[in-house]
Amino acid sequence: MKEHSCQHAAEPCTRKVPIFAALTDEDLTRISAMIKHRKFTKGQPLILEGAPSDTLYIIQQGHVKLSKITPEGKEQILHILTNGDFFGELSIFNSDELSNFSAYALKDTNICLLTRSDMEQLMTENPDISLRLLSSVTKRLAHTENLAQSLATKDPEIRIAYMIMELSEKYGKPRGGRVHIDLPLSREELASYVGVTRETISRKFSRFEDSGLIKLIGNKQMVVMDLAGVERFMGI
Repeated sequence: MKEHSCQHAAEPCTRKVPIFAALTDEDLTRISAMIKHRKFTKGQPLILEGAPSDTLYIIQQGHVKLSKITPEGKEQILHILTNGDFFGELSIFNSDELSNFSAYALKDTNICLLTRSDMEQLMTENPDISLRLLSSVTKRLAHTENLAQSLATKDPEIRIAYMIMELSEKYGKPRGGRVHIDLPLSREELASYVGVTRETISRKFSRFEDSGLIKLIGNKQMVVMDLAGVERFMGI
């Protein structure tokens, strides 16, 4: 796994990440010199649950899933991340932090890494970064709470509708009044995300198609035909 500086990359991570948005070009160049860059192949773990963690991971290009193993031994996907997203921020605030999730590349993925010591220096010199990190932690906590609430509902169709909305917002490309999505997860992983079996999600997707809400193109593409209809289905 080759590691090198991100300083001379065509598109440095620092220009993609919201926590660095308020910094000057000079500051961004200096931070880029601190960042190390790694490539992970599809399916490769970036970090495993319970492992020591002292690094902020920034996705330069690709998709990453964060997941935990339930007491029943099943995978529960917590987040799906893409270009400009980051994780590992809790380790920046807690020197004894162990990773409470595993992270896997969903496709060949380029990652930029900042160590805790470098981040502490940056936050000391730029307090605004600390506030932006705190905002990110808060949003991620809210997402996790929403996920827990979604999984608690007895209606799998509502959980799937919420997932469709999230995929539309994060990965969708509006086109002709519809939203085209290149799905970042396999059918089995989508089922894991909403806590149902693969057979159940296939059956529910078929019902959504019959209702004119979505259209599936193979296993890797979805077209949301009626976004407002999905929202109504969720009770929004």
